[in-house]
Amino acid sequence: MAQHPMTDFDPKFTTPEDYILGITYEIWEGRGVDTLHHYYAPEIPVRSPAGVVIGNQAVIDATNETLREFPDRQLMGEDVIWSDDGEGGFLSSHRIFSTATHLADGAYGKASGTKFRYRIIADCAARANTIYDEWLIRDQGAIVAQTGIDPRQYAADQIEAEGGAATAARPYTPASEPGLVYTGTGNDHPVGQRYGDILSSVMAGPLGAGNEAAGGLNGTDAIASAYDRAAHLELPGATSEHGWAGARRFWSSLRECFPDATFTIHHQIGRDDPGLGERAALRWSLHGTHDGGSRYGTPTGVEVYVMGLSHAEFGPWGLRREWVLFDDTAIWKQILLDA
Repeated sequence: MAQHPMTDFDPKFTTPEDYILGITYEIWEGRGVDTLHHYYAPEIPVRSPAGVVIGNQAVIDATNETLREFPDRQLMGEDVIWSDDGEGGFLSSHRIFSTATHLADGAYGKASGTKFRYRIIADCAARANTIYDEWLIRDQGAIVAQTGIDPRQYAADQIEAEGGAATAARPYTPASEPGLVYTGTGNDHPVGQRYGDILSSVMAGPLGAGNEAAGGLNGTDAIASAYDRAAHLELPGATSEHGWAGARRFWSSLRECFPDATFTIHHQIGRDDPGLGERAALRWSLHGTHDGGSRYGTPTGVEVYVMGLSHAEFGPWGLRREWVLFDDTAIWKQILLDA
């Protein structure tokens, strides 16, 4: 695939990958937090499942607080899957494996010395050497589980600490969207389309009788036809699955909780860079009522919005590696706030 011209970017960054990996290293391992004043736009909206923050000063404050609680934190970039926006910029989907030791009191309680291992995916829109719009999911469920706290209990404790349901901060939903700055939807590469079609078919609902025509889990087996039989999945809660049965277990455990929810793909990228193979990145949502399943306990009928980011790699026998992130604690918080 053609490389990005990187017009109006600092010449030390020759590709989008250089830029994203480079500034991430400068900010975190290099402790160049103040560089966020020029790498992040003054009024950037940053969405995560926990909510929305506006402006680079809010990002700086959050970064400093994280480094205070986890002073040895490292962010290792596993992949950057990007698409040209046609206007001199790009959207990058950056998958990160993070390590950190809990060495100070903070958002995760008293300093425990626990060594955390978890993933993040950040979708960042960049132009003229500046990130100006962002969607970010960290595996919060994995972090709290490594402290010995159940994600449901963590959400309940958050609500209590924030003064109860009437005053607690609400997780992100379309109602809290501050307005898109980046309005692109990705590229038209066939690998992105392939992954989008797979997840749309897997998540076609509702699950159950009559879903055969939609190609859902109870109809045409989209997983067996599209996934490598030895597929490896890295999933929320720092959990893993393997093979067709593992993929079915994971996706059905999510879908069955929200059987009538609408699955929407908001952004879709495909790439086939030399040496990296065929890869895809999706930003998606599942929006509907908590009417079934067991992943989130007894059905409550509460309206829930699941923000999701996922990456996939393809091989000669289909989808062979998949990384999926959503925030179990934010889903539990929505349920507990409105149940």
